[in-house]
Amino acid sequence: MDWKALSLTAQVAACSTIILLVIGLPLAYWLATTRWRWKFLIEAVVALPLVLPPTVLGFYLLIATGPRSPLGRFFEATVGHALPFSFGGILVGSVLFNLPFAVRPFTAAFASVDRRMVEAAWCLRVSRWATFFRVTLPLAWAGVLTGIILTFAHAVGEFGVVLMIGGNIPDVTRTLSISIYDNVQALDYTTANHEALVLLGFAFSILSVVYALQRRVLPL
Repeated sequence: MDWKALSLTAQVAACSTIILLVIGLPLAYWLATTRWRWKFLIEAVVALPLVLPPTVLGFYLLIATGPRSPLGRFFEATVGHALPFSFGGILVGSVLFNLPFAVRPFTAAFASVDRRMVEAAWCLRVSRWATFFRVTLPLAWAGVLTGIILTFAHAVGEFGVVLMIGGNIPDVTRTLSISIYDNVQALDYTTANHEALVLLGFAFSILSVVYALQRRVLPL
């Protein structure tokens, strides 16, 4: 078992989930409540990673943040190192690829909130911010929690985008899924099996939690 790869995987998944929680909640709330006629374009951009091959997203992200791009040169001049093949690079790739796994459940949760409850709070002169935190978010908590869990779980198993933007650098960008690939390539099936069982058990546990939450919200 590559414990450093496991630790790096957990760090990437946790950071991605936190970033997507901060970004995804306001975006999802806007998508659930706006009447803008062109919002389907934003929804398409958010859902794009669901149908786009990870290698394609990773390739364009690599080009966009490389040393020859304006963004890449700016980042390197500001931070002191290039974004690709670093922890920051695989984190950016993970955030972009897992965007729909956070935003779509968040949006569905906010859309399911009874609008009359929100309007009642407004009639009582409760501010929009206070209404969001006191009414909307508590009513949508199960969907929000589902999105958080799915985001973390999907980030743990990410392979294609991480490999494209981060390569395979030990202790820097080698996650557990990449470690499994390396062990298979080296014909070390025993170690690969142990690592794969960890991800399998984790995925089963996560799905069990998600379905249990859905069953509590929508009992049969």
